[in-house]
Amino acid sequence: MTLHFHIEYNTNFGEEVSLNIIEGHEVKSYRMTTINGTDWYCDLAQSKATTLTYYYKVSGGSNGDRYEWQMVRHLLDMTSTTATEYTIYDRWNSMPDDSYLYSSAFTDCINHQEPQQMKATSFAQTVRITVRAPQLRNGERLAVIGSAPSLGGWNPEKSLPMTLHNYGEWAIDIDAAPLHNGPVELKFVITDASGSIQLWECGYNRSISLPTMSKGQVVVYHLDQAFFEIYNHKLAGTLIPVFSLRSKSSAGVGDFGDLKMMIDLVVKTGQRVLQLLPINDTTITHTWTDSYPYSCISIFAIHPQYADLRALPALADEADRKSSEAERQRLNALPQIDYEAVNRFKLAYLQKLYLQEGKKTMKSADFKAFFQETQNWLIPYAQYSYLRDKYGTADFTQWKDHNTWNEDDRQNLSNSRTKAYEEVAFYYFVQFVLSSQMKAAHDYAKQKGVILKGDIPIGVNRYSCDVWMEPKYFNLNGQAGAPPDDFSVNGQNWGFPTYNWDEMLKDDCQWWVRRFQNMSQFFDAYRIDHVLGFFRIWEIPTDSVHGLLGQFSPSQAMSREEIAQYGFNFQEQRFTEPFITDWVLDRIFHERADEVRQTYLERIDGERYRMKAEVDTQRKIEARFAKTTCQKDLWLRDGLYALVSDVLFVRDRRNPNMFHPRISAQLDFIYESLYDNDKAAFNRLYNDYFYRRNNQFWYREAMKKLPKLVQATRMLVCAEDLGMVPDCVPWVMNELKILSLELQSMPKSPTVRFGHLSSNPYRSVCTISSHDMPTLRQWWDEDYNRTQDYYNTMLYRNGGAPHPLPGWLAEDIIARHLACPSMLCILSIQDWLAMDERLRLPDADAERINIPANPKHYWRYRMHLNIEDLMADSKLTDTISTLIRQTGRS
Repeated sequence: MTLHFHIEYNTNFGEEVSLNIIEGHEVKSYRMTTINGTDWYCDLAQSKATTLTYYYKVSGGSNGDRYEWQMVRHLLDMTSTTATEYTIYDRWNSMPDDSYLYSSAFTDCINHQEPQQMKATSFAQTVRITVRAPQLRNGERLAVIGSAPSLGGWNPEKSLPMTLHNYGEWAIDIDAAPLHNGPVELKFVITDASGSIQLWECGYNRSISLPTMSKGQVVVYHLDQAFFEIYNHKLAGTLIPVFSLRSKSSAGVGDFGDLKMMIDLVVKTGQRVLQLLPINDTTITHTWTDSYPYSCISIFAIHPQYADLRALPALADEADRKSSEAERQRLNALPQIDYEAVNRFKLAYLQKLYLQEGKKTMKSADFKAFFQETQNWLIPYAQYSYLRDKYGTADFTQWKDHNTWNEDDRQNLSNSRTKAYEEVAFYYFVQFVLSSQMKAAHDYAKQKGVILKGDIPIGVNRYSCDVWMEPKYFNLNGQAGAPPDDFSVNGQNWGFPTYNWDEMLKDDCQWWVRRFQNMSQFFDAYRIDHVLGFFRIWEIPTDSVHGLLGQFSPSQAMSREEIAQYGFNFQEQRFTEPFITDWVLDRIFHERADEVRQTYLERIDGERYRMKAEVDTQRKIEARFAKTTCQKDLWLRDGLYALVSDVLFVRDRRNPNMFHPRISAQLDFIYESLYDNDKAAFNRLYNDYFYRRNNQFWYREAMKKLPKLVQATRMLVCAEDLGMVPDCVPWVMNELKILSLELQSMPKSPTVRFGHLSSNPYRSVCTISSHDMPTLRQWWDEDYNRTQDYYNTMLYRNGGAPHPLPGWLAEDIIARHLACPSMLCILSIQDWLAMDERLRLPDADAERINIPANPKHYWRYRMHLNIEDLMADSKLTDTISTLIRQTGRS
């Protein structure tokens, strides 16, 4: 069989086009030939009829390699004909504006369009017409109709049904013999299941002219995308962590059985999206501090707390059953999650079940398939978990440094005849249970037409299994966080190691690709937590508690000479060491200033002091006050923290002769001490550094990483792009068609106080509050002046704003958000319930999930109502479904 590939691509001098055929995990590349730099071709010999998946690539240019869009590649099915020769006229596929329609969120959940095999034909000469039409809805089909009798002669009852042979792409094989009498005009039409035409393609008729063809030849035409006047999808959804779900039969924390019930509630109210927080295992200490869902110990493993015990075999021992049921009821009656008690109960239950069912389960074909697929991460994770529990720590440096982890341990964990192996295998069993249950919930959501949206944390725990196994990918001498924002004036210090992107890029970001591909087993959309981290991360020294002494990494630091060029009188020692004087001490500590001078400081000269060596970092100060509970002493501690961070510049972590202006330095005493001309010069320098200097650099950094990740799966890509957002972020997100996050209370434009909902881009997720923010009810009462302004200028209402927020006004605010242009409008369960004063909690503060300013926050919020009761509450479900229907989100 001979294949002739043709593609038009205008190349520059020195560039060449290649055809790349994917065979399993390998890619075979074939150089193409051109005469004019535009028309490229190559011929291949194929031994048998098969289906080829391939893409085109341009290389050799000064701008680097360029690839076609990788999410949906070209597909050539040669099994449907008896041809011996194929001539393919392809089109270069760039990422389309409607790339979201090719995501599994739309193909699998909303439109239910599943590719099928091409129908077999036996024409002597065949023309195959291929066209992309991803916008078709559930139950709709594409057909072709044209001027030739074999194309129906424009008779609407004789249109030819096409086959969805690839995601968003339709094809049909037609007998070419009757089509050689000149140009053939045609159009594409949308039909229903019965074949009746529902909509004609817009624009002029299409025209094709066939070349001279021989017997056994197929000519394949890839045409421009079909265009129909179909309005864009707008969908509504709910945000709730799995742990916050409550049902009558769960065990004190939401589980995957509750998740199925929540899917039913979403369906009943006309919603199509259910967004979750991360479900990864976070077990480090087995204490409540592990409740932080963004501090995972494995990018693959699922948290055991989400196991649905109802879906598992009953415990054989009657006494165990009765005691377990009593404890389940006790835990489930608690108003909030008791993280430690819940996890003790669930792990103990799973241990008993493992002893009862483990051997049988692990002999099953399903488990063997799971183990085969996951062993690369599952074995290290299970060994890590065993060692963590054995030694009472997740600090793997202790396992090695203290010789507690040795070759005997390694052999025991790998030998199936040892007790240690049996204990390790328990973690295999638990992850099999969790994976099976989450996959079942995912399948259930797809059947119900609901998009499950997951969350990918930007970091991993410093003592995670991932860091243990692949330390080269992490910088352990720094901490990831965020610069100061509305959530935290001191910035956020997450404690995660930062990524060694040089090493990750050497491996083509496979660590991230594996992470995304694993997630696609459970979700059809995802939120990239802190997408800014792919441009640059806020890297904080390990001896810091707050985030003020951080610097963006990577970033282009400034030399002494550059700083001077702004007209700033740079005094290196004065501006890089804490600025401590008597007037500063009096302003911070008041009556305790003398105590601070005597206990914590030593003089440098007649004006300035320095911190004593034992308290010269925030971590040292933290340790000194570790056991303090007196509020006055904690206030003193915070003042000492402030002294340490009162600098104007921080040294670059890699080159001490380069400098970064300290974030928010204008709010500190050292800035106050400057002359006015130096303040003006510093402001120019500061604004240029943070808002202009690094834009192109950060753009290039993001484009090294994000294209690979966005195209690693067919999940719908959304991003959390809030905070200190450089100008290059929307450039990249628009180029890669990533959905932005839009909050009216945090507008992207610095020129307005509140965002205009009508200005939201279609490719966006609109929300009112996230897990990191106050709920709508809390926000309403936080700042009365701000609320009054919002009430008058955004809601267009006269008079004073009512407090607390009444249900009817919450409904109005929600209706306005639902009516905005954003593709997705996803609201927290707390904000949905804010509309109904019968159902919402009397205390709005009890509905808060997280407070970012508090790194030790206890993540324990749980719905105070059972999902079953919400399902039965027709007033609530009717209100939500009516709002969704009226705003066109269905």
